[in-house]
Amino acid sequence: MRAERSTARMLLAALLAAALAGCSAAPEEQPADAAPAPAPVIDRAAPPLSASTTITDPHGQQLSLPKAPERIVCLSGLCDDMLVELGMTPAGTSNPDLLAHPALMGERAKTVPVVQGSFGSEDVESIAALRPDLVIGLSGVHDALRPAIEGFAPLWLTEPADWQESVEYLRNLGSLTGRTEQAVTAEAAFRAKLADAVQATRASGQAGRKVVLMYGSAESIGVDTRDSLKGDLLAQLFNYPFPAQGADVETASNYSVEDLLAKQPDVVLAYSLLFSAEDRTLSAQLADNPVWQQIPAVQEQQVHEVHAKLFGSGRGTRSLAAIIDEAAELVPAAR
Repeated sequence: MRAERSTARMLLAALLAAALAGCSAAPEEQPADAAPAPAPVIDRAAPPLSASTTITDPHGQQLSLPKAPERIVCLSGLCDDMLVELGMTPAGTSNPDLLAHPALMGERAKTVPVVQGSFGSEDVESIAALRPDLVIGLSGVHDALRPAIEGFAPLWLTEPADWQESVEYLRNLGSLTGRTEQAVTAEAAFRAKLADAVQATRASGQAGRKVVLMYGSAESIGVDTRDSLKGDLLAQLFNYPFPAQGADVETASNYSVEDLLAKQPDVVLAYSLLFSAEDRTLSAQLADNPVWQQIPAVQEQQVHEVHAKLFGSGRGTRSLAAIIDEAAELVPAAR
């Protein structure tokens, strides 16, 4: 059993790291430790939206459906999030823990059928049994399932690189389902949330705090870099000096404890992949590391374990809004 758990840990950690690293690009030319830029201007306006059964997504993929989809199976957290924003319920999900987060469906998530199989290797027969007219998955993870799934339903693979793309995907699905008003309302609410948070972190001095969002294990630490969805979002609010480590997507998110110490973060947000009661959180695994103990956030007791599914799998506007709220609560104001 221990060997099976170890194998599962390595598999899921690798999949999560790959998914997050897929959002990374080459580091920027500006100094990595530069102070936070002037407050970004967040446009609060959400343009009108028209219903259409043909859309072009943020990555240039075109999707055409014979009619507005009603039964949508979610293999990606973005899908679950978008459906809840549009007032819909997934016909099935492979992310029940995320769907059960209070920001999404809470207790009502128990009524949603769970797709069998592991992340990236979902059981196709289980998906087919849900009679979907659209399946939404994650680019770079569910590509291999396309031939089998498209035998009974269209497969739309998505992966937002930043919050703007999350909004565009929401608008795409709002058009496809004909729920245009719901999509525009949700977009406007998120834009207002982010714009207010940007102003608030500047007013409180939180914007000057160095923050890092990390995951993985003591042997393989990953960081949501500035070139990832969550890293880019946090960089709107705080000083986030964590660029991609080169242009290779396989290693762009890899940071050593020594790398973290060099960046001197004031606050560490960590999400841990736990598979049993015996597993220790990432921060607990690092607790006895002498280099880790020198990091300012550790010395100031500003290391916070956060909801793994929300911070790891959440890609839609509801999840991102909840991340904004939680981060704002955890990052202290300037003294």
